[in-house]
Amino acid sequence: MVSENPLQPPWLNAPPVDPYPYEESHDLRVGPKLHPAVDRLLPYIGVWRGRGRGGYPTIEDFDYAQEIRISHDGRPFLQYESRAWLLDEESRPVRPAGRELGWWRPVMDGDRATDELEVMMINPTGVMELYLGKVTGTRVEMATDAVVRTATAKEVTGGHRLFGIVEGALLYAQEMAAVGHGLSPHLSARLIRVGG
Repeated sequence: MVSENPLQPPWLNAPPVDPYPYEESHDLRVGPKLHPAVDRLLPYIGVWRGRGRGGYPTIEDFDYAQEIRISHDGRPFLQYESRAWLLDEESRPVRPAGRELGWWRPVMDGDRATDELEVMMINPTGVMELYLGKVTGTRVEMATDAVVRTATAKEVTGGHRLFGIVEGALLYAQEMAAVGHGLSPHLSARLIRVGG
């Protein structure tokens, strides 16, 4: 019998559950079958690691290392996870830098994926971005449609990102509009597949 007392919900004393039962993979040789909607994005699935250079009109240029994991769980989207760390002149880690989570979702026309993408990105500094993009071969280009930020986040008003698979490597360039500046180069990197 279900309790009528809202302070005693029926799940309060329920037994523990097993770990998450569904597999996610960055390696197409194992895990769930890739959803056909993300076939165009197949070259991006994997774990990538490499170096980049960053800067902005309001900060000094910097070198960084980065790892990006792009995975799927058999549904019509990809999960994107990035973590970066600053490097000194001898390529030694200095401190953690940017982190980001997101989802790349193909726009569907009935049961067929188009070449358009909806991309959501969120980072722990309080900025959430919605990008609209397009897949052309092994190139993905996207621009912000909306930026939402918390009251304490840096004023970011727009962005543009270009990704490509070039000679087996993942290359990208990112522009940002922030703190009173229009779109300006911010990050660029070349990453090598290390998993998947």
